[in-house]
Amino acid sequence: MSLKREINTIHRVGVHTSIAGGISKAADRAASLNCSTMQIFSHNPRQWKHSAFDEGEAKRFKILREKYNIHPVFVHVSYLINLATCSESMLSKSIDLLCYELRNADMIGAEYVVLHTGSARGRDERDARKRAVSALLRAFKSVRSTSALVLENTAGEKGDITSSIKALGEIIDNCQSDRIAGICVDTCHAFSAGYDLRGVEGVEGLLTEIKDYAGFDKLKLIHLNDSKRPLGSGIDRHEHIGKGYIGLKGFKNILNDKILSKVPIILETPKNDEDDDRKNLGKVFRILNHG
Repeated sequence: MSLKREINTIHRVGVHTSIAGGISKAADRAASLNCSTMQIFSHNPRQWKHSAFDEGEAKRFKILREKYNIHPVFVHVSYLINLATCSESMLSKSIDLLCYELRNADMIGAEYVVLHTGSARGRDERDARKRAVSALLRAFKSVRSTSALVLENTAGEKGDITSSIKALGEIIDNCQSDRIAGICVDTCHAFSAGYDLRGVEGVEGLLTEIKDYAGFDKLKLIHLNDSKRPLGSGIDRHEHIGKGYIGLKGFKNILNDKILSKVPIILETPKNDEDDDRKNLGKVFRILNHG
């Protein structure tokens, strides 16, 4: 099934793309889906073990993304990183892995690195955010990079320290570093944390918080995902666009908003078969092009 995307000069839309077979293959996969932006993992996100990128592959990736006009490129960090931990050994490993992610992003010319800052694990959330700020500043001293960090909201699971826009803004304000470009808003996470995105009022409420606690210029990415769990569930379970509790009406409200129209979109929807990305992108393109 071919995926036709009509010309749209505002929205840049893509998916999280596999790097299997080499990093340059990810650019080819994104282009085959008519993506104009993309996101990758730089290594297995559930393992501490990692190795340096192949320089030849990194060069090929940079050539291909320019050929396909794919920008910006986002690298999503490992799920194991926890910058809010009280364990010094875990913190050291987390900072080292974050530095590795930043170096990898630089090698391929990625503009942004997307980060979940971590979990309080039963401790005070504000203190945990202070630990995350300290850890970020340590990482910035350890590695110089042109790729900037983008902090992502979380779903409100036990220990989450960034399930609200206010919490993300607090970390950015306390870091006072231009190495943090801004925030990523994940629609599934926001919905699970209590932001009702099914109606216009809920979307406007989210935008008000972004304006008040971060600023629209700090909104660098939208992770567009439906939710398998109800509003306020505090559970992070992504669903296909229109198949979950946010529903197609909710995504029409999100995608037709003039402010959000300027923000790159990445889908992290389930990949149960090889055509899932194509189907989910098709729904998004139809909403963007026809309302």
